[in-house]
Amino acid sequence: MTFSMRDLDQALQGAGQKSGIEIWRIENFKPVTVPKESHGKFFTGDSYIVLKTTASRSGSLHHDIHYWLGKDSSQDEAGAVAVMTVELDSALGGRAVQYREVQGHETEKFLSYFKPCIIPQEGGVASGFNHVKPEEHQTRLYICKGKHVVRVREVPFVRSTLNHEDVFILDTESKIFQFNGSKSSIQERAKALEVVQYIKDTYHDGKCDIAAVEDGRMMADAEAGEFWGLFGGFAPLPKKPAVNDDETAESDGIKLFSVEKGKTDVVEAESLTKELLDTNKCYILDCGLELFVWKGRNTSIDQRKNATEAAEEFFRSSELPKSNLVSVMEGYETVMFRSKFDSWPASSTIAEPQQGRGKVAALLQRQGVNVQGLVKTSSSSKDEPKPYIDGTGNLQVWRINCEEKILLEAAEQSKFYSGDCYIFQYSYPGEDREEHLVGTWFGKQSVEEDRASAISMANKMVESMKFMPAQARIYEGKEPIQFFVIMQSCITFKGGLSDAFKKYIAENEIPDTTYEAEGVALFRVQGSGPENMQAIQIEAVSTGLNSSHCYILHGDSTVFTWCGNLTSSDDQELMERMLDLIKPNEPTKAQKEGSESEQFWELLGGKLEYPSQKIKKDGESDPHLFSCTFTNENLKVTEIFNFTQDDLMTEDIFILDCHTEIFVWVGQQVDPKKKPQVLAIGENFLKLDFLLENLASETPIYIVTEGNEPPFFTRFFTWDSSKSGMHGNSFQRKLAILTNKGKPLLDKPKRRVPAYSSRSTVPDKSQPRSRSMTFSPDRARVRGRSPAFNALAANFEKLNIRNQSTPPPMVSPMVRKLYPKSHAPDLSKIAPKSTAIAARTALFEKSPPTSQEPPTSPSSSEATNQAEAPKSTSETNEEEAMSSIHEDSKEEEAEEDSSLPTFPYERLKTDSEDPASDIDLTRREAYMTSSEFKEKFEMTKNEFYKLPKWKQNKLKMSVNLF
Repeated sequence: MTFSMRDLDQALQGAGQKSGIEIWRIENFKPVTVPKESHGKFFTGDSYIVLKTTASRSGSLHHDIHYWLGKDSSQDEAGAVAVMTVELDSALGGRAVQYREVQGHETEKFLSYFKPCIIPQEGGVASGFNHVKPEEHQTRLYICKGKHVVRVREVPFVRSTLNHEDVFILDTESKIFQFNGSKSSIQERAKALEVVQYIKDTYHDGKCDIAAVEDGRMMADAEAGEFWGLFGGFAPLPKKPAVNDDETAESDGIKLFSVEKGKTDVVEAESLTKELLDTNKCYILDCGLELFVWKGRNTSIDQRKNATEAAEEFFRSSELPKSNLVSVMEGYETVMFRSKFDSWPASSTIAEPQQGRGKVAALLQRQGVNVQGLVKTSSSSKDEPKPYIDGTGNLQVWRINCEEKILLEAAEQSKFYSGDCYIFQYSYPGEDREEHLVGTWFGKQSVEEDRASAISMANKMVESMKFMPAQARIYEGKEPIQFFVIMQSCITFKGGLSDAFKKYIAENEIPDTTYEAEGVALFRVQGSGPENMQAIQIEAVSTGLNSSHCYILHGDSTVFTWCGNLTSSDDQELMERMLDLIKPNEPTKAQKEGSESEQFWELLGGKLEYPSQKIKKDGESDPHLFSCTFTNENLKVTEIFNFTQDDLMTEDIFILDCHTEIFVWVGQQVDPKKKPQVLAIGENFLKLDFLLENLASETPIYIVTEGNEPPFFTRFFTWDSSKSGMHGNSFQRKLAILTNKGKPLLDKPKRRVPAYSSRSTVPDKSQPRSRSMTFSPDRARVRGRSPAFNALAANFEKLNIRNQSTPPPMVSPMVRKLYPKSHAPDLSKIAPKSTAIAARTALFEKSPPTSQEPPTSPSSSEATNQAEAPKSTSETNEEEAMSSIHEDSKEEEAEEDSSLPTFPYERLKTDSEDPASDIDLTRREAYMTSSEFKEKFEMTKNEFYKLPKWKQNKLKMSVNLF
């Protein structure tokens, strides 16, 4: 017997056809629609049906059906609403998951629909008494539990109810108090504040005062005194809660029951496997604290109703009064259900059902009808996920060779060897600041020694940048779209150049297949466009071909291109672009599938059969957020349903699982001892595969720190960057927002995006992209700046220890006299110092090039134009400032009544192994030779004015490179 929408109660007809939540209250055993403005309001004497419809990324609809039972609802009503959910599920196709929710013991998934909480009110229709509508406010005491979702329960308003372990909310007519037990967690306190806000908005129309009372504060604190006064005065609290209703008996083990005609029989078996489940029957899985109903695909609706009623009988006994019930259909089992079995085949889940035209096409195809053209297919470029990263930033790439990292030239930055490991650093303009990404790329053939070195060096790079960059661990063959957009044209060669790789293949007698430009090589070309294209060297055999791709083959002084019959003109254009990179300016012989030359097949070792279907990549799935606890190498995770940015607590570590990649988010308040374990947490998550989705250990891992979230992470949230910039722990932040009328209190100002040459913050896609490259191992250089300027600017960002803790001392000539000088040096050893002073003065006297001189950079060109233009007021002020620098230098030179000795720069550094003695430590630059001083400090006038004001002022007083 089938069950359709027409067979449902009229109130339920048409349900579940679009994303959102629909709720019905049971009145006289009939469902009545609850209006949206009343969603989240539940009464203790009623029962409800809650339908959550979610649209997946593929467009199909998923349904979760919950039936909620108030503590005062009748057993007959509970049985009736359970049957209604079975009928609703059948009308929706039988794929929904059904949940039994009992007041006070709801699942976290159900509570996540009604954030921050639900507070059931006394009353009900089905129970025979009216809803209570108090005319005046009643003082109530609530207990709040939960770090991720809050369970709120009203408790007796007496002092003995309070304890040190929990958080309580006292709701009075004019003020709401939150009492934080001394042993309660920061996260619980923060979540309870959301309940305070909810009570204020719901029961006080947003007009009342709020006070936070810490356990241990005595009457001396005004708000604490007011709080305790409502309880009749302060008194010591009990060490442990008097009653803990949340404690439940431990499970006696898992038992499986088969259900036939309403009767249950135990299924005896040594181990629990899927093979025990018959598709023609229904089963009950008793796990003690939770109960599951499994329905075979070939069962009737009457069998399913009988199984649900049999499960309700379990709850009528006194043994399981508070357990949750979850009903699943064969092929659509939840992860929690499958995890209860000792073995569960990965291929047992049913593929997503096709919708609309696709469903008709599948039906006709089974009947032997040619359906080509019936289903509209999308192009590969549309199927590609968006990168959510600016592709016009500055890139540096290093190849790892044991303990050494070798900086690659610009032309080699996107060429990778499968036997090597690489580190890349990418800086690009973000929304309101410069973003950074530091990543490691591991070739499939790379050795563990190089991988460990790459991770260690990358960690040090991130640490040196104060953990601001996002960090990525990427394996060959599993690269995310962001990686290809950064590299733009990525070529992967076979073999490797690393000494560790060569040693490994020699010791294991493995043939060296490292790419040779004059040898035989076959490349598969793929990608979605010029900004995302790859060429991957594969085995040079005909079985490596595929009709859906284009290829480049070279050998014996001949270059072939091969295009499969299923390739598009876009695919062939990418092949031509990659050909210019692999074999530029060489004649080629074009080969089309089906009309190849004998020479082509000879290079591939002969013609053999090859596949024609397109190589399928894993698609991006709906993300899942997990809170993580990692102790003694044991990882414990808790899924956060219907997550938002507010669920990311600054004290915790979270994992965002997107199937094709995972993000490990680290809060600012996380224990520093746990931060080195972050990568291990991500690797353990992949290994344990909590969602049973067959995650590969090579899945890309991103490490993201709070306050430095990249756009390809924040896209999964409705993101407010001001929240991640707040100070304090989670409780302090939310209290600040609550008391500041919803406006976050920022800890630091937004960082400005640096000016990138020839592009804006949001690049114009119609214009060709340009990227500034550098060969300096220290810093990526923005186009238009000289190496000397970059060295100077980089060193300004490295403040010494004194400047980090106290304001920098004034070292201009007039103020320097206030400081005592170091021990006077031996006058007999003094060398002339006039050259060093002259070099320092000449640093700012350097004139810009004239219009006749060819400009060496955009900066110098701008300086020329400015020199020819009439002087503005700001330019006049700039000249006066530069003049003051000259005067300072002259005053400083006049101040010296004797010359100073000179020393090499390495001896003047603070970390020198052979430091210079008998010098004024506050003026190390005065002891440098003229040539070294000029090398370290030289910059043009125009470059000087590009420095921020604070750097200009600091340079006027003293330049500290030591």
